[in-house]
Amino acid sequence: MTTESSPDDVRVSGLFSYPIKSCAGISHETAVLETTGLAHDREWMLVDTRYSPARFITQREQPLLATVRVDLDAMGSLVLSSSGAETLHVSRPNDARSLIRVKVWSSEVFGITVNEVAAAWFAKILGMSASHLALVFFHREYPRVCNAKFAGDSGAQTFFADGYPVLVTNQASLDDLNTRMRRTDENKLPMNRFRPNIVLSRLDAWDEDHIDTLTIDGAVIKLVKPCVRCEITTTDQTSGSKLSDEPLNTLARFRSNPDVGGVTFGWNAVVSHGGRLSRNQRVTINYRF
Repeated sequence: MTTESSPDDVRVSGLFSYPIKSCAGISHETAVLETTGLAHDREWMLVDTRYSPARFITQREQPLLATVRVDLDAMGSLVLSSSGAETLHVSRPNDARSLIRVKVWSSEVFGITVNEVAAAWFAKILGMSASHLALVFFHREYPRVCNAKFAGDSGAQTFFADGYPVLVTNQASLDDLNTRMRRTDENKLPMNRFRPNIVLSRLDAWDEDHIDTLTIDGAVIKLVKPCVRCEITTTDQTSGSKLSDEPLNTLARFRSNPDVGGVTFGWNAVVSHGGRLSRNQRVTINYRF
């Protein structure tokens, strides 16, 4: 059972996409929401080719990925930059002759590899051998369907995200978390530690735990699973340095969820109906009861 409400004029206060999994995100004023998430979100991924299938690489083992800044040109190709490295342009693959099977958690899908220059560029930043690396682009002819245990019969799909096309967070929940950690304005934890796609404001702290759907100017997003947080949240997203075990220590004291196997912040969501999103858009909320 659900009921419609819009407490305190809830708004979209942040829109972010991450074209390369685990690299820096892009902040948007407007963005297209597709069934697979925000346009171009996690279409690319770095993989370790020593495994079969090739295994995804993230900030969990390579925190310096956070320092790789990503832009997209008008054609959707990558423009990559990082301190001490020359800017690199990577075009979207225009054929599928260089297919490679890759693994993201328990999912096995196909990626299209790009030239070896990209592998060498990342190898220099990460201190790895270029022969062990490949940058791959998601092959849309082999869709990746979300876990039906949480996504139900929605048929939701995603690219190289951990499991779902959209991650929704609440600014008030982060504010409460910073208060519990006794963080001041000068050293408060930023939202980028949680790498959301959509940030909500003017919502009560932790109210997202009770939301069924968000409707934003015709786009409909269904929250399906609390997001279990890992050590990436302890990594500074500017420097790639791990400064402490926060926020995991504090979250463990009041956000442990045995049903999903960890501490949670934010919600994974699927897209029932796409559309164009903008910052400061009003959000209509349907709650679960």
